[in-house]
Amino acid sequence: MGIKEFFSRHFSSTEESFLNPGFLLKIAGVALALFLLTYFLFSWTMDTVIHSRKEVIVPDIQGKSAANALQLISENDLAMKIAGYEFNDSVPISTVLRQVPPAGATVREGKIVKVVFSQGGELVFTPSLIGLPLRNAELLLRQRQLLLGEVSESYSLKAEKGTVLSQEPKAETSVSKNTMVAVVVSAGEPPAGIVLMPDFRQRKLAETYQWASDNKLKVETIEDPSSLFPGGTIIDQTPAADTVVSAGSVVTLTASSRKSAAGQEEKEFRIPYVVPQSGSQRHIRVVTVGKQGDREIFNGLREPGSKIDLTVPYGGADKIRIFVNGILVEEREVK
Repeated sequence: MGIKEFFSRHFSSTEESFLNPGFLLKIAGVALALFLLTYFLFSWTMDTVIHSRKEVIVPDIQGKSAANALQLISENDLAMKIAGYEFNDSVPISTVLRQVPPAGATVREGKIVKVVFSQGGELVFTPSLIGLPLRNAELLLRQRQLLLGEVSESYSLKAEKGTVLSQEPKAETSVSKNTMVAVVVSAGEPPAGIVLMPDFRQRKLAETYQWASDNKLKVETIEDPSSLFPGGTIIDQTPAADTVVSAGSVVTLTASSRKSAAGQEEKEFRIPYVVPQSGSQRHIRVVTVGKQGDREIFNGLREPGSKIDLTVPYGGADKIRIFVNGILVEEREVK
């Protein structure tokens, strides 16, 4: 039977010829043969490519830094893939914790080695300890999985004996668990003969001049016309409060030189705040938030139940934020 006759018999225009069981069986047989041939050729090709690669020994990269691990992997014609990260207090950050396949395994070149890296010790934030009795500060550190470090003392006019004056690292610093936090605690008021710098912030210049004269100190004044406080109010000082000073020392004061518009009485927004009654001294911070950014207008220790009464001119701030022991406890709109 010729080709012309074959096509005329099996590819005629009639629908019945395409539905002929014999014809369909032939087509299926040809398709199966082509599939098997393709699969065989593909498998043979891949097997040839894979087995043409040399066998290598997986190097030991556990405990290596990321850079050293990648170098060892590359030198052995292997590839590396990051499989994850884990916290580990005893292994430095970016160090290989585990690998798959393990060191010593025999593999072909190009094999992917999966690794898990250390993220170092789990991080926590240091709490604010300022204003707390030493015992309470130590308990708070334990709750945060931190340790009390070196404890030193310093005389203070503003804090009760045994109260934390400062800390290192500072509050809200990100550190590893079991980090030691050093503190300075108040040793109470100084004995006779030792003069400490008072906290003159938010007080009037006249008070400072009198105190400096009594203690034979020199005063230098810097004016700040952009201050939110009324003119003549001290907004910053050097040295800081509780610093030991001696006769002849220079005290630098930054004072507000703000002036209201001529003939107009400047309206002010009052900021009264009462320190919670229970517990010990609190570290209070008051911050204004406005178009010029955040500005601290109060920062100090206050006794339970004591009152703080500040004022800022309308237009000088949009919001007032009050922090107690480093925690935002209140936010007020200036309106």
